[in-house]
Amino acid sequence: MIFIGGDHRGWRLKEKIKGWLSENNIDFVDVGASSYDQGDDYPDYSIKVGEKVAMEKGKGIVICGSGVGACIAANKVKGIRAGLCLLAKQVRAARNDDDINVLVLSADMVSEADNVEMVSVFLETVFGSEDRYLRRINKIRDYEKNA
Repeated sequence: MIFIGGDHRGWRLKEKIKGWLSENNIDFVDVGASSYDQGDDYPDYSIKVGEKVAMEKGKGIVICGSGVGACIAANKVKGIRAGLCLLAKQVRAARNDDDINVLVLSADMVSEADNVEMVSVFLETVFGSEDRYLRRINKIRDYEKNA
């Protein structure tokens, strides 16, 4: 399952990505915002997506203006490896090497078409599972357990 969320700056792109997901028969849950609200805040949606991904072992997509704040907020949820990506090549590396489970997108700094391409790459790329990648992820999990 894909969980998607975005604040007012990411709302339009979120709606575009939802259309793309529907066209490609990909199941998703929109955790908000359900309508454009200039007064909303990215942590509300980023954390909600993170919690859903962590609980249900799915994948998430979070969108805000720069992507930075949403990435910070999503990464506060235990078990989340959110990555802010600006290029499809970066998404491929982040999924393959780091097993990101939440893709964070910038609505202001990346075109709609490039963001949709990054979503496609995020969903099609599998984790590489090499020993060095697993070792690194386990170090993060160990830190989370003891923090």
